[in-house]
Amino acid sequence: MSLLATAACAPQNGRGVAFAVARPGRNESTSVRPNIVFVLTDDLSQNLVPYMPNLLALQREGTTFTNYTVTDSLCCPSRASMLKGQFPHNTGIYKNHGSDGGFRLFYSRGAEKSTFATDLQRAGYRTAFLGKYLNEYNARNPLGTGKPYMPPGWDQWFAGGNAYHNFNYSLNENNQVRDYGNKPTDYLTDVISAKASDFIATSAAEGKPFMVELSTYAPHSPYTPAPQDADSFPGLKAPRSAAYDKPPADAPPWLKDVKPLTKAQKTRMDTEFRKRVQSIQSIDRMIGSLRATLTKAGVADRTVLVFASDNGYHMGEYRLPSGKQTAFDTDVNVPLVMAGPGIGAGRGIDAVVANIDLRPTFAELAGAPQPGETDGRSLKPLLSGDTPADWRTAALIEHRDPATDPLDPDYTYDSPNIPPAYDALRTAQFTYVKYVDGSREYYDRTADPLQLRNLAGKLSPDRIAELDKALKGLTTCAGPEACWTAGRAVS
Repeated sequence: MSLLATAACAPQNGRGVAFAVARPGRNESTSVRPNIVFVLTDDLSQNLVPYMPNLLALQREGTTFTNYTVTDSLCCPSRASMLKGQFPHNTGIYKNHGSDGGFRLFYSRGAEKSTFATDLQRAGYRTAFLGKYLNEYNARNPLGTGKPYMPPGWDQWFAGGNAYHNFNYSLNENNQVRDYGNKPTDYLTDVISAKASDFIATSAAEGKPFMVELSTYAPHSPYTPAPQDADSFPGLKAPRSAAYDKPPADAPPWLKDVKPLTKAQKTRMDTEFRKRVQSIQSIDRMIGSLRATLTKAGVADRTVLVFASDNGYHMGEYRLPSGKQTAFDTDVNVPLVMAGPGIGAGRGIDAVVANIDLRPTFAELAGAPQPGETDGRSLKPLLSGDTPADWRTAALIEHRDPATDPLDPDYTYDSPNIPPAYDALRTAQFTYVKYVDGSREYYDRTADPLQLRNLAGKLSPDRIAELDKALKGLTTCAGPEACWTAGRAVS
């Protein structure tokens, strides 16, 4: 059976995610601190999941969080939130570069001194990072150390800078730079997969718990596939949902007068989508390879594997050419799958969770103290199938000035139709967006899952006041208690 046929036969929830309905009950857990393997992808949207059979298998054996929301649909702010467990207004990282974003600001603020890597290293874990770190990171820059810079918290470090083409890149390999070329064996996803397998085998042999993050550049533009996948999926086109080439009714000003997609844009997006599907095949093989390595090393039964994306991606929805940055689910609701000891199999959890929850989750799994600076909450109680009665009801999205610098890898090169700054609430039922110009959006995603009817103009003044108050509470909170309270202020 072909991969496409396999994907088509998989049970779906309407957005390309296969899972069974969660039911109360607990699975057996282990008292041994589990190893953690974290696979973080770049711009991987929900509609790519059906083309990943190893990920679908992981879903069947683990738990899928269907309401996983990122704090911003932009690489660096989202990744900073994961490392710190904080909202952008507390990390200070709103963009990919410049005075309010990027690696250089993250470094200058001393943010790397306290991340999930330092948490786990202090807890006795052997740690490794491989792949894409934060935008502006330069593999050769010593930052005053006398050798290529390696952040604290990591025992093994294999990080690249601008490696979006997946060929002809450099990696800082434990304070020494190695250059890679354009041979098939140099394809970046395959390189970090092999290095991670070596790290896992060595760590398992030493009998020490480990945490490894594999951060791919795929499927970010230019969507370069591995050579063996370059001719796969012939004729595949971008999905044409009811939102394709159609703006919402009563759209906000920035989206209201957007012109229909041109034939050239549609043709290009079809090619881009096919390349995105091709480029994720190496990621999917990597998942299978990692699981095989864990089994061979004898640690599969005490390892938690986490799969996620830093943000989603739209391709023609709402008449928008390829890109991200909006508060639509295409961009902010991304895959999060966890499997391993004590984690329910085949479950879909609809509790509202966010990327700020990963750091406290990793800390609790490792038996480390909960970091007091985080804005998130550990997901461990959810992994056995029980959602606490006081779980948050709303996630926060914070987006600032759009990426309009042609040097930014997320520059939207063919369309001015990118959103102005906004803050947004996303619950399990609705999305509420408030823009810097005062315009608003409100989508009832239960009745309107594709977000095609903006109902903000029909909300009562009292409801708007309630939503604005809840939004302000989240955009000004700091720390686990204050942000947890703010996250339960509206439903």
